[in-house]
Amino acid sequence: MKPQVILNLFGGMEAGRVACERAGIPIKNYLSSEIDPYAIKIAKKNFPDIIQLGDVREVLKFWYHNNFPKVDLLMGGSPCQGFSFAGKQLNFDDPRSKLFFKFVDVLDKLKPKYFLLENVRMKKESQDVI
Repeated sequence: MKPQVILNLFGGMEAGRVACERAGIPIKNYLSSEIDPYAIKIAKKNFPDIIQLGDVREVLKFWYHNNFPKVDLLMGGSPCQGFSFAGKQLNFDDPRSKLFFKFVDVLDKLKPKYFLLENVRMKKESQDVI
């Protein structure tokens, strides 16, 4: 397998990077969109080569402005608080839940070879939309 360009939206502390390495996926470039400063700090400490892109709402502007190569794998797990049975189950009425559509927008525009979206167990109505 040739080295891959990987983009992780909502990267957190980069469990996605760990999963890629454990799966034996060779990495050419690993880019991440995350805004939590503590998660970014841990990700940078563990993986100093990660290119941090910041807010998911700005990823496409950043991508086109910097002429990055084609994405092989797009990963992400948009905020789950609105969907989780442990929360208030506001679903798409929770503004954080609407960030899911940013994942879809990036997926549609960048057209990666593969994508992986993860989230929590949720109401069937929300699952059907996703």
